[in-house]
Amino acid sequence: MKRQAAVAGHFYKGTSEELQHQVKGLVQDDARKEKVFGIVTPHAGLIYSGRVAGATYSRVRLPDNIILIGPNHTGTGERFALMSKGQWEIPTHTFSINEGIADMLLKHSVFLKDDPIAHYYEHSLEVQLPFIAHFLSAAQSPDVSIVPITMLHATLQECNQVAITIAGVIRMAIAQKLATDIVIVASSDMSHYVTEEQARYKDNLALEKILAMDPEGLYEVVHEENISMCGAMPVTVMLYACMELGATRAELVKYETSAETSGDYNHVVGYAGVLVT
Repeated sequence: MKRQAAVAGHFYKGTSEELQHQVKGLVQDDARKEKVFGIVTPHAGLIYSGRVAGATYSRVRLPDNIILIGPNHTGTGERFALMSKGQWEIPTHTFSINEGIADMLLKHSVFLKDDPIAHYYEHSLEVQLPFIAHFLSAAQSPDVSIVPITMLHATLQECNQVAITIAGVIRMAIAQKLATDIVIVASSDMSHYVTEEQARYKDNLALEKILAMDPEGLYEVVHEENISMCGAMPVTVMLYACMELGATRAELVKYETSAETSGDYNHVVGYAGVLVT
């Protein structure tokens, strides 16, 4: 099964040549690359969030497998929806799903369900792929396989349990040589449609918890302060899983709001890029 690009020509340029040019203007090919356990990166249209996403991916040493976790904006499908087979196509590359890792996740989790329908029109993971494709090409790297997961809603305990499963499967997959390295990408925008001042204040509350490696604190502050961070649960899962794997540090790469593109400071969306090492 091949998942066709759902937002090509809308969230990012729709042809291979145009998309290559667009992404090249958003990344720094000569940036120092780091081995990371996970990252936080946004998923809006590239004209708005692309500078933050590009700066973040520019710092990542590309692995051979990426577990993508993002929010489900469409409301379609399972709460924890994993697409376990097939390929994802964007104008510049076609990515294969690592079926071995996907099957292991389904086998070891009571929460993750095999549900490709939840992914057909969801943009939060697709918008990550142009950056990954760029660095594949720039580094002339072997291909990267993906495992896509979307989340609708979850308790803190469920986030923790899914994270423990992901960390355990990463260890098993590397031990069984299904992968040499796996990075967890948590896709999230920050505050939505508030003033610039409100966005920066509330987003700082969430970022403080992320940078402190405090997934419980992140989950709680987002709910207590009514922060409209759409990928708070994917980021919570990513942090728990990375800590289980030995991560001890998070670094903010870049923060912006949509006002820097639109000029509208009354209705902004926030974007943050974070490395977890």
